[in-house]
Amino acid sequence: MALVVLFSTMSFTIDMHYCGDTLVETAIFHRAKGCGMEMQNQATDSGCSVEKKGCCSEKQINVQGQDELQLTFDKLTFEKQLFVSSFVYSYISLFENIEDEASSFSEYPPPIIVKSIYKLDETYLI
Repeated sequence: MALVVLFSTMSFTIDMHYCGDTLVETAIFHRAKGCGMEMQNQATDSGCSVEKKGCCSEKQINVQGQDELQLTFDKLTFEKQLFVSSFVYSYISLFENIEDEASSFSEYPPPIIVKSIYKLDETYLI
């Protein structure tokens, strides 16, 4: 139950790096490094620059966790209280000790073995 609460309240970011239409890298909690094919601006001596659009793109998905938890039990209806109490009672009754049933053969000793039965049935192929 604690893990459910932890994961429902946790926020995280998934960072994906695409090279063309192909997913190259996925990272959780930090930025994706990329494939090393980032385009750089090339400047000339006259001050003008030529820019090419790179083939790589990045995408981020932000998963927001729940901010508020409802911890009050004063607004439970009678039906919900009845359900919780019956659930707790049935769960606790699972761990009660079950009495051992008396068996009729526990008072009688086992028969005495006269011969070894496995020795009588042995056969050898030569």
